[in-house]
Amino acid sequence: MAARSGAAGAYIDLWHAGLAEAVAALGEPAFPEALERSLRHLVSFEMMNGFAYAPGGRAFDLDNERLAGDRTTIVEHYLAGAYILDPFYDAVRLGREGMLVMRRLAPDRFTETEYYRRHYRATGIIDEIGFILKLRHADAVLSLSRMGDAKPFSNRDITRLESAAPLLTALAERHWRERFTLPGEDGRAAAAISHPLLSKRELEIVTLILKGHSTYSIAARLGLSPNTVKVHRRQTYAKLTISSQAELFHLFLSRR
Repeated sequence: MAARSGAAGAYIDLWHAGLAEAVAALGEPAFPEALERSLRHLVSFEMMNGFAYAPGGRAFDLDNERLAGDRTTIVEHYLAGAYILDPFYDAVRLGREGMLVMRRLAPDRFTETEYYRRHYRATGIIDEIGFILKLRHADAVLSLSRMGDAKPFSNRDITRLESAAPLLTALAERHWRERFTLPGEDGRAAAAISHPLLSKRELEIVTLILKGHSTYSIAARLGLSPNTVKVHRRQTYAKLTISSQAELFHLFLSRR
């Protein structure tokens, strides 16, 4: 087949050539890097990495060998418990499939949360697109991130990745289904938002606050009035003797 002409045809030809290299590396340690190189012909990004999530709620390292930032922040803090506030983790737990765009998925007050300030922003990530992978014993998310001074993914970038997503996902699933196995028990429990002083409803509201939902978003999700949510929030803060979301975050997650 003759090569396509023009810039549009050039990137498609390069993408296909990169895919051929990725296919040749399936099941081998070189596959993730080959896949990453092929995707760079479609869109620019600073980092590709991934995490897996077991049915019991624990998170594991899937692919974090070529990080564009501090490993302690991006991987270790995340696996220690911050992942339970990640919108991508929520999407996996809700059974979502396909491609995820962080800015479309995140709650309405996500950028005002302590999770965003203390973890997400600290990673250097300014925009993120994820692909849900269905593996043998876990689901996973493989992410592409824009970082630092880069611009967010454009609508054209998103359209290109949406077109590539079925093939990308199929290849990644085939590779990691064979290579990823859940580690044995290490004594680490699944992260959870819990407190003996709080009721089930109060814990639901605390969790949604920490994830970045506004009062009105919480009310809509739980079928409550905004005033009822505000009452629960005041009662919860009083029980915990705190007065801010920063204190709430510290109480539930900073110790992890």
